[in-house]
Amino acid sequence: MRISITGKNIEVSEYLKELALKKMSKLDRYFPADTVAQVTMALEKNRHIVEVTIPYSGGIIRGEEVTGDMYASIDNVIAKLERQIIRHRTKLEKNLKAEAFNEPVPEYSDEEDEGPRVVKVKRFSIKPMSEEEAILQMELLGHSFFVFTNAETEDINVLYKRKDGNLGLIEPE
Repeated sequence: MRISITGKNIEVSEYLKELALKKMSKLDRYFPADTVAQVTMALEKNRHIVEVTIPYSGGIIRGEEVTGDMYASIDNVIAKLERQIIRHRTKLEKNLKAEAFNEPVPEYSDEEDEGPRVVKVKRFSIKPMSEEEAILQMELLGHSFFVFTNAETEDINVLYKRKDGNLGLIEPE
């Protein structure tokens, strides 16, 4: 697996890079050699944030951890990713082993404006999938909603977590 490490509001030392590479090597057994993982380390006040994004042909696996120590954040995010992969192994096995992770990391851009404004724009390709696949992707990303093309209806749908713990599905008329 190829690993790209970047820092936000922090200069990533060689020791920290080596440590992240060593810890990420635990995930090598799940992915093909040409998989590209993006590790972002950020420092905001006393919060040490580590975010790992691993795009692949079936979707994206993502984990984020915030602690008071960068080393603990690295350990925790690797453990979280491994738990996600193991928990969903049967559903992911065909994608993790059969195909390379070729999709690019989503692009982010910031725009400034008066009053309420869009502070982040994410662009991603939407592939047709079943509701079950969409639920899996939403769980892997750790988001409260997921936009996808429904493979049966070919319409754009939004899957979201409800306050009661269940899921909701928004379909166009």
